[in-house]
Amino acid sequence: MAAADTKPGGSEELTLRSEESSLRSKELTLRSGESSLRSDESSLRSWESELTSVQHSLKFVSPLKEEFVCPVCRGVVLNPQQNSCGHIYCFLCLQKLLESSSASGPVCPVDGTVITPAEVFQDNCCKREISSLEVYCTNFPECTSVVTLRHLKDHRSCCEYERLQCCNPGCRVFLQRRQLQEHLSITCPHRAEPCPHCQQPQRLRLLQDHVQSFCPEVEVDCPIGCSLKVPRHKLAEHRESCPELHVDCSYKKFGCSVQDRRRHVKLHEDAAVAHHMLLVLRSNTHLEQQVEVLQEEALLRQQEVQTDSLLLAALQKKIRPLQQQNSSHDHMVSAAQRTLCRHQDVLSTVQLDVQQVSRGLGGLEELEELRKSLDAAIQEVSAAEALREHLGTLGETLKHHSGLLDHHDTTLGHNKQRLQELEATSYDGRLIWKIEDFANRREAEVKGQPPCLMSVPFQTGRCGYKMASKVYLNGDGEGRGTHLSLYVVLMPGDFDALLPWPFRQTVTLSVLDQSGAANHRSLSFRPDPASKSFQRPAAESVNNVAVGFSCFIPLNELAAYVKDDTLFVKVKVDVAGLEHL
Repeated sequence: MAAADTKPGGSEELTLRSEESSLRSKELTLRSGESSLRSDESSLRSWESELTSVQHSLKFVSPLKEEFVCPVCRGVVLNPQQNSCGHIYCFLCLQKLLESSSASGPVCPVDGTVITPAEVFQDNCCKREISSLEVYCTNFPECTSVVTLRHLKDHRSCCEYERLQCCNPGCRVFLQRRQLQEHLSITCPHRAEPCPHCQQPQRLRLLQDHVQSFCPEVEVDCPIGCSLKVPRHKLAEHRESCPELHVDCSYKKFGCSVQDRRRHVKLHEDAAVAHHMLLVLRSNTHLEQQVEVLQEEALLRQQEVQTDSLLLAALQKKIRPLQQQNSSHDHMVSAAQRTLCRHQDVLSTVQLDVQQVSRGLGGLEELEELRKSLDAAIQEVSAAEALREHLGTLGETLKHHSGLLDHHDTTLGHNKQRLQELEATSYDGRLIWKIEDFANRREAEVKGQPPCLMSVPFQTGRCGYKMASKVYLNGDGEGRGTHLSLYVVLMPGDFDALLPWPFRQTVTLSVLDQSGAANHRSLSFRPDPASKSFQRPAAESVNNVAVGFSCFIPLNELAAYVKDDTLFVKVKVDVAGLEHL
């Protein structure tokens, strides 16, 4: 009985499993069909994709056959897909039907047949027939053209009655293609029109504001008040010559206080020549007095240097005996220390003897001799201590004199350097630099030490800019090893706070010809106001970055300018327009 009950149960389980397997295979088939349709979607890029928006408004010349009507959207079938039941659908309609169907699967809306995605295929024969159907233009009745369905897209791309939006930014008007060109070029308020003055395209609604406020070619009244009309972009240039601008007399730096309109100042300058010459003479007299004061100051400094030199020589004479005495004292201290050590040993021995004598109560005569020896040793130790204190005092005195000697030596060097600068400094913006021992200096530079030579400072005036020149005899940067490099550098000066910055004067660098033919080699540059090299030096002890020419003159041409192993370099600063303080 048990075996008979087991058989039926096993067959039922096998039947259920086979049905489940069948359902799974159908589900896999449905999914594969859907993926096939999705892959076909990428192929829908033809003329049919352009007709989906007008699919239901198309007017056919002949009545549309029912078989060409999509049962889902009731429009003409685009990209037809046929099911196993024989009905055709639009590709997009069938795709939406598959996506929105229930779990049991999509069914045909005509006869209720289950749509199996694996059995759906593209009906190319039907597609050819539909594409050959004749239709009226979508702009009928304005356009009476009749075209085949597959050519409708091409016709609409050139149809004069197709409605298009204006392409001017901000315009939202829709017009027929035949009216669009006139609208774009004539009637559109958002079109671009060339400015009548500068010819630059401007939006029509902004053109008037452009002309009134921004156009650089529009002539406007001079803002200063003269009668001229000047193009807007030349106002700054006109300001430099406007006769109504209030300016100072060009002799203000010499003491003239006249300030008026430019045309009046010009008349004043022409009429007051004698007065201006008198001011110039006074200024020159004042400068001569300053030169005399500086010369007297230089003479005093020179006398101070000579005095300091004599004092230094006297201190050196005084220090030599002290150094010798210090050396002898060192020997004495060493001898005294050795004697002290010996006496300490003797004292220890004597103390031991005294203790032994005291214990043994020996002879009084021997004890007395021991006491005398002890007293003598104590006196010698005291003398050695006094000598050590004296040597310490002498050491302090020697240290003090050495400090004085170093101070005077530093002061003497500073005064010598200051005297050399005062003797060599020029105050007219010019420097003539004589570079001697040219061959050895260039050879040293080739070996890397020193990297460059620097001239003594010079100034553009008594209270002007302080500058110096730098030269690389073997070249610098791009000119290393091939050219002589020549630069000029701005240095911190005593009157920088009163000078205009940045530095704007033209600088000319020259290598002078010593043959007498005046065939000098010169290059000039005008400072860039934006460069940090021409701003006021940031610190009192730091120069700006040097500026000049890394390839000033080739080394093979430089030999013509070197005579008696000497090269002359000239720096000239154009001081025109600089106001003397």
